[in-house]
Amino acid sequence: MKEKMLRRIFNSVIETTLQPLQTDVLYPCPFTKSETIQLSWLSSVAPCFPVNAKNVSVLTEPQQFYNTLVEKCTQAKYRITLVSLYLGNGTLEQKLVDALLNNQNFKNGNVKVNILLDYTRGSRYQNNSRVVLQPLLEGNERNCQISLYHTPVLRGLRKKFTPHRWNELYGLQHMKLYIFDDTLIISGANLSNDYFTNRQDRYFTIKDKNLCDFYSGLVNRVQKFSLKMDKDNNLSMSDGWRQLPYEGNQIEFVDKAADLVENYMLDYRDEQNNCKREGFDTWVFPLVQMGQFGIDQDASVTARLIADASLGTRLFMATGYFNLTSQYMDTIIHDSAANCKLLMAHPNANGFQGASFPAGGIPAAYSLIAQRFKKKLEQLGQNNRVTLQEYLREGWTYHAKGLWYYPPNHETPCLTLIGSPNFGERSVKRDLETQLAIVTENNELREELHKECTKLYGLGLPADTNRTIPKWVYPMVFFFRGYF
Repeated sequence: MKEKMLRRIFNSVIETTLQPLQTDVLYPCPFTKSETIQLSWLSSVAPCFPVNAKNVSVLTEPQQFYNTLVEKCTQAKYRITLVSLYLGNGTLEQKLVDALLNNQNFKNGNVKVNILLDYTRGSRYQNNSRVVLQPLLEGNERNCQISLYHTPVLRGLRKKFTPHRWNELYGLQHMKLYIFDDTLIISGANLSNDYFTNRQDRYFTIKDKNLCDFYSGLVNRVQKFSLKMDKDNNLSMSDGWRQLPYEGNQIEFVDKAADLVENYMLDYRDEQNNCKREGFDTWVFPLVQMGQFGIDQDASVTARLIADASLGTRLFMATGYFNLTSQYMDTIIHDSAANCKLLMAHPNANGFQGASFPAGGIPAAYSLIAQRFKKKLEQLGQNNRVTLQEYLREGWTYHAKGLWYYPPNHETPCLTLIGSPNFGERSVKRDLETQLAIVTENNELREELHKECTKLYGLGLPADTNRTIPKWVYPMVFFFRGYF
């Protein structure tokens, strides 16, 4: 308990990440094949939800994602949960809100709507996410809850003097998941126009009540220590919560919130994993990362997947923003024996390209980090085993992230990671993140995962690590790498 408290204090106040405590617990192995049995340790760190592959669908295009959201918002019968960084204010976003408003089950009170966004990003600009969503509360406040997560780090002088946009540096609600009755859509995409049209991401739909129940409960717990919005766009503490995230004792707030989430995840793990369930070919493990609360489950799992990858394994790792943590870089170089292909956004496919100073320098910052990583690979003779590619598609930006795990002597992956983390400094240390580790022994689903991976990497070019970097970007990376 003392070690846990110390970890949270350091993560929240000093804002760094310590090594995770290894607390493996033995549970029955759910897998049956040699290439998946080696991953049985996943059951010791996360709840396992067995599903059948026929209930998992891989979407590949933004329009598919958007159309599915609108359809589900229109047809949901008893629950809708939307968790995103923010909601945009354009025509497509308004159509999505209208679908909710016009859902007959929502009108008659049968559908409970829960929405969780980030406070700073959701409050940016005058016509912001809160304004767009306000009609939902005006029409049916008793069965709609809109919450905005506020990082406990943004407080005092930071909160008083940090301008809008800059205040997003300290920590965000970055999870992206969408629940409609018993169907989960897990993604890295936000609810805004670009993500519905020409910003490439990943999107899976999974039909499973137990998995949706888990995520509904997780969201409810985050909502407890988030700010609650009313029909007049006022914010207050959630019912039963007695401390604002930006006032009072920060350590007490962090500890109470962390206990709420950690105990929930541990209880679910024990309940789900104690007995082996037969008749399934796919297993879903939800992973959570909340670095400022001392919860580093996802980072721990990701690092172990990389480190344990044996000779002959192929790892495909994709990120919209190339800012791998030092731990991930060191693990790839020194601990992993796998061939590793890293896919990142080309500067012209980076959403920050062309932005005003200083955000406009972020693509160059990622290029600088990639250059240094490539140089280190070359110095250590690892540049053939570990390669870098840049996604470039005319008229598109790139935001897809995740991992595909190809076991030795197999042409299709048996595991993928999909969700919101970018494998970077922010994901591990500052933001609320979640992704799924999906393990499958179903050949058809494995082929779908392979096609998805191949399609993304098919638009990847060998990374140009010889670009000229503006001089001012060097100190920006030195001082602020942990913020982007």
